[in-house]
Amino acid sequence: MSDRPLGAQISHMLKDRGVDVIFGIPGVHNQEMYRGIEEAGLNHVLARHEQGAGFMTDGYARATGRPGVAYVITGPGLCNIMTPMGQAYSDSVPMLVISSCLNRADLGIGRGRLHEMKDQEAAAAAVCDWSHTAMDAASAYQLIDRAFFEFATGRKRPKHIQVPIEVLEAVAPAFPPSQTAVTAQNVPPDVVDVVSDALLEGKRPLFVFGGGAVESASVWRAVVDAAGAASFSTYAGRGIIAPGGLHFGSTLARPGSAEVIAQADYVFAVGTELSETDLWRDQLGHTGRLIRIDKDAEELNDTPAFARVHADAGQIAKELLARRKDWPGKTTWTTAEVAETRAKWRAEVEMERPGILTVGDALRKAMPAKTAIYSDMTQFAYAVLEDWPMTEPGLWHHPNGFGTLGYALPAGIGGAIARKGAPTVVIAGDYGFQYTLQELMVAVELELTLPIILWDNTKLGEIADSMVAAQIAPNAVTLKNPDFVKFAESFGAAAVAPESLATLPAVLTAAFDRKGPTLIHLTPAILG
Repeated sequence: MSDRPLGAQISHMLKDRGVDVIFGIPGVHNQEMYRGIEEAGLNHVLARHEQGAGFMTDGYARATGRPGVAYVITGPGLCNIMTPMGQAYSDSVPMLVISSCLNRADLGIGRGRLHEMKDQEAAAAAVCDWSHTAMDAASAYQLIDRAFFEFATGRKRPKHIQVPIEVLEAVAPAFPPSQTAVTAQNVPPDVVDVVSDALLEGKRPLFVFGGGAVESASVWRAVVDAAGAASFSTYAGRGIIAPGGLHFGSTLARPGSAEVIAQADYVFAVGTELSETDLWRDQLGHTGRLIRIDKDAEELNDTPAFARVHADAGQIAKELLARRKDWPGKTTWTTAEVAETRAKWRAEVEMERPGILTVGDALRKAMPAKTAIYSDMTQFAYAVLEDWPMTEPGLWHHPNGFGTLGYALPAGIGGAIARKGAPTVVIAGDYGFQYTLQELMVAVELELTLPIILWDNTKLGEIADSMVAAQIAPNAVTLKNPDFVKFAESFGAAAVAPESLATLPAVLTAAFDRKGPTLIHLTPAILG
């Protein structure tokens, strides 16, 4: 490969490492990174805002399981994408953000340069796994390969590489050939013994699955079934265990789940942080022995446990399955008690957020098989996330830990690009939608078939309810909204406002059959 300016070499290197799509916005500071995009055979998606580019990168990565890559400019470009980077960090999404920065002599000096920041590297480091400056071509190549190696072998979290403008412009030699990343596939027998012996001894075993177990879902299903165990999942782990049977679903946020978990003699927490946004309480609620399984050693230190197993979820699941013949297979859990509890919790959700589950049921029945859903921070999603049964994992994507508004639309666009015609849906609330609504133009531009379910109750409903519960007079929680149908139509998208639940399935079916995005505007009036 011939010498090229480093900006062009980076695009060629990314293509060589398996990248197909770049999300971003060009500017005078990062234009050198665009020199090699077409020559390398990369597809570039032009966002309308760097925040949108970041969420598209996130959505693409979640849909493919491969790293998403974004190009942004110095200063404001990087600042704008930091919210998506923080979201990707919370949710363990592999995202590589490559930005320009000021020339080497200007870094940290304070000369009033265009897009100047006091410490751009440190600012990005606050919301990602690491942030480093490549002072030359060799450093840039090393950092890119380091990022991809860590994506392949460790916890998938965002990384940031910044390159001075003059370094991007300078002619650089060819990048080195790729190297194979190999992770050990076997867990030591004595480590497997800890978990297997607990399943042998337990009369009432219970699993809690998080996003770290998604890639090994089929094996864990077999393990849970062979053990006769009950289970919960976090929002990120939805679909790892099939609905029904002894599965309590993604209902950890129900206060009553602590009482259920207290009935287990062994609790196995697999690939989950057991964070505040998983539980919405301080403690899991277990009284039996807790065994935590996680590839992230740091996370294992957060919660006291009977045993802390530092291992990849998929690796240990395979080892456990080989020992299933040793387990009794029958426990004291019953499908009747699980079904009764699930029904009780559904009634609680219906009481807390009247009517939403009814609308969700109508939507679910009209969804094609294997539809991917990208939801925003909205009451509609909060309700249906607990109740909507998922038959397989990796199909519902929600901004869990960081909890940012404006996620759903751009992330859904990234997902639709990745899925290449497979059904993808966006669910957003009226307020959060307005954070990133300009990205609708990207979906129109790319003619993406993308139904956008917009729940419009003309207020920040969750905040209003929280204020009332805290005995605070609701303040700054009501809003005047635009005519969303006309707005979508002005962008060239289709838009419809169904008047009844009876017409909703047909509207959704038509949206899946239409080339280009369709805004489906729903209000509480649809309940009649």
